[in-house]
Parts: sequence; C-alpha cells; structure tokens
Amino acid sequence: MKKLYFNLLSFVFLSALTNSSYAQERTLTGTVTTLNNILVVNAEVKVLSSNATVLTDSIGNFKISCLHNDKIKVSANGFFSQKVKIDEETQEANIDLKFKPKEKNVDIAVGYGHIKGKDKSFAISSIKNNNNDFSKFSTITELILSISPSIMYSNGGFVIRGESSLLGSSTAMIVIDGVGSNMLQLSTLQPAEIRSVDILKGGAAAIYGSRGGNGVIVVKTKGAKDEN
Repeated sequence: MKKLYFNLLSFVFLSALTNSSYAQERTLTGTVTTLNNILVVNAEVKVLSSNATVLTDSIGNFKISCLHNDKIKVSANGFFSQKVKIDEETQEANIDLKFKPKEKNVDIAVGYGHIKGKDKSFAISSIKNNNNDFSKFSTITELILSISPSIMYSNGGFVIRGESSLLGSSTAMIVIDGVGSNMLQLSTLQPAEIRSVDILKGGAAAIYGSRGGNGVIVVKTKGAKDEN
C-alpha cells in the first residue's frame, strides 16, 4: 500500500514538473516583412495565450514572451492579419504579410507608416489623361498598347512580357475602378473616358494575389471616385 502511494505521489510530482516545464515562458524574436523583403514597421504582434502585444521596430523586428506551443497574431493596416503557431523548435518567427486586395491598401500601409514611401512598389508604366490626349486613340486597346513596349495583345488579352503564371493563362489581370474585370468590359470604354492606366508587375502586382501573377492593368475612369 505504501509503495502504491509512493508511486502515485511520484507520478503527480513528475506530472506537475512536466506541466511547469511545458508552461514555462520563452522569448520569441522575429521579423515582419511584405513582398518578401520590404520591412513592416509598427505591425502589431499579439500572443494569443496572454494577449501580450508589442509593435515591430524601425527595422521590422520584434521580441516578445510566449509559451512553448503558443500562437501569435500579426496585423497591420492594409494587410491581411496572419496567425503563426510557435513550437519548441521555433528559434525565430519570420512573417511575410500579404496586402489586402485593391491598390489603395498600399497607400494605407504607407499612410500608417508600416512601409516607407520609398519602398512602395510602383507601376512599371503609367499614363494619365491630364498629361496626354487620350482622344487621339480610336480604342482602349490601342491606348494600352501605346503605354509600354512591354505590353502586347495575344490570345484575346494583354500580355506583359517577362510575367508568367502557373495557372495556365498568360494574360494580365484587368482592374477597372478597383473591380476585377475582363476584356469585354474593358472594350466598352472609350479612350476619352479614361483618367489613367497603370501597368503593374512583380511586387507591384502582388497585392492582387495569385490573380496578379501575369501582371495587372489598372484602369481608372473619369467617373470613378477617389479612394484616397
């Protein structure tokens, strides 16, 4: 009986010791970026078990206490928030945030100081109606093809040279006044109705996710409301 009691007591002691070790806090360090190499400043890093919160510093780094097998949530204006599971083998957490859809979210991220203006990914080509006479073009297709030698018309859509997709199609995504559109909708517009056209590729197109893998043609009409 005494032996059974001793074994039971030993088991409880070892269990408590194990649980104490499991619940022991650790210091987690990490870096928050976007588009793989642009640092994100003042992003919120929150430990879900304790609600402890810190902000990333001027070079995107953070340090925070958490438990083994914990979770952190990283969020910043203009980006999708991201949850990351931390285990005992995690030495450092490197998080790459994704922009929310629509070009305005890049401006939101810049406005809140999360990324520096100089790091903003700009269009490879841009044309505005106030600097050019769009009425000289007979069709919107002619207008877009005039913007850059990197653009060609093929297979019923625009192709931006140097961009390729794993989705099968090679044509660029079309966005009209912030809404994903198609060539049929684009063809109904007259050049005189257009305010501006931006051609995006690479990191600049990444805010549109996988749909922007072939580049993006962003068209703004004169009737569109400013979203700034």
